[in-house]
Amino acid sequence: MTFRRTKIVATMGPACDRPNVLEQLILAGMNVARLNFSHGTADEHRHRAALIRQLAAKHGRHVALLGDLQGPKIRISRFTDGKVEVASGARFTFSLSHPKDAGTAESVCIDYPGLVTDCSVGDELLLDDGRIVMKVEEVTADSLECRVVLGGTLSNHKGINKRGGGLTAPALTDKDREDIKLAAELKLEYIAVSFPRDAADMHLARQLCREAGSDAWLMAKIERAEAVMNDEVLTGLIEASDAVMVARGDLGVEIGDAELVGIQKKIIATSRRYNKAVITATQMMESMISSPMPTRAEVSDVANAVLDNTDAVMLSAETAAGRYPVEAVEAMARICLGAEKSPSLRSSSHRIGREFARQDESIALASMYIANHFPGVKAIIALTESGHTPLVMTRIRSTIPVYAFASTATTQARVALFRGVETIPFNPTAQPPEQVGNAAINELLIRGVVQAGDWVILTMGDIHHRVGCTNTMKVLQVEPDGGLCDTGARP
Repeated sequence: MTFRRTKIVATMGPACDRPNVLEQLILAGMNVARLNFSHGTADEHRHRAALIRQLAAKHGRHVALLGDLQGPKIRISRFTDGKVEVASGARFTFSLSHPKDAGTAESVCIDYPGLVTDCSVGDELLLDDGRIVMKVEEVTADSLECRVVLGGTLSNHKGINKRGGGLTAPALTDKDREDIKLAAELKLEYIAVSFPRDAADMHLARQLCREAGSDAWLMAKIERAEAVMNDEVLTGLIEASDAVMVARGDLGVEIGDAELVGIQKKIIATSRRYNKAVITATQMMESMISSPMPTRAEVSDVANAVLDNTDAVMLSAETAAGRYPVEAVEAMARICLGAEKSPSLRSSSHRIGREFARQDESIALASMYIANHFPGVKAIIALTESGHTPLVMTRIRSTIPVYAFASTATTQARVALFRGVETIPFNPTAQPPEQVGNAAINELLIRGVVQAGDWVILTMGDIHHRVGCTNTMKVLQVEPDGGLCDTGARP
């Protein structure tokens, strides 16, 4: 099987519940399954999580589970007839007192009282991901009186964003707190926090996760203008997280499409600089909701994210509700493999000239330097407890595959998100210490990854089953009899 470095996140939904679709998604190359807590019931999420793990185990695959919190998505209420047409130039009112189920072409109820106090005359409000634009002309005690700048069809529960950001809604709602408990129950590998403003929001989310009994890695969804307008805030938010998602839907609405591409590249680069996994998301192959083939623009969008060294690219409605969920994953896999042939992905200046903060980081980066400069190296083995060492390794551009040898199911699934990393279940304490290297190499021989004469880099710690203890690197050659020629050294 061709080694694909860039991982694929697929969102679960009704389209995945059709017979055999989940199994086909796994076989097509889904590495991470996203459970969107904005939709579906707790029982539906429980069922999908259990089935994904069952099917992945059946096929010897490792699929991480990502729970995506809804966050403070500000929405309008409902219209009498389900939708209305709002004309450019017309007046429109957002009201706190209008009946919730009786919206009209002139007025609708809003579910967030703070919207009135957060807005001023002249502010622009964007609805339905920017498809409809309104300008605030008057603010009263319980309403915003607006003029429609860009009209169109407006339907129930569409989201509202404010151009330039500035809405004060807290990042974690009561619903999110309950969903964190569900994520803990399901033992999800990742939890994504929607609309975090700064590092403090991520610290609170981490506290709530630990109180719920979850050891999931936390992912910051970068989708507020405030999060990207200040380098110190963005860096702090990324540092406070374990992973990052470039959530281009709401972010693009708040900062404008013209700024989005540059910001996307900045977020990816900053995330990698701070050793964080990063997902590029939203509308990557949206035409495949109803078409079996992507557009050329979508192909370019996915490929450019790959060339920027994103860890993963994400499908949303394409797999959750589209007509061609399996074809979307297959097409995305083909595009990733094609983009990964670029020579630009074979060299890296990551961390050159900077000091290393930890021993395991030092070993990881030194290993990648050797791998990129010693032509005989065919694979890197990282014996890992948490997944941190292979994560750091893959911040370096390289064509050498990294194999995370992990003993726990959580870590085996977690590393499925990391660019260029594959999982191999392995318990280093199951054999004598002097035989660990031979046993690890034998796993690669069984899989046909290496053969006699190849060189392999092995990293491990003197103490097994403890996080942060990687302190050893060996350069090993596979001998014709399956033995090893050990030429490595300890720091």
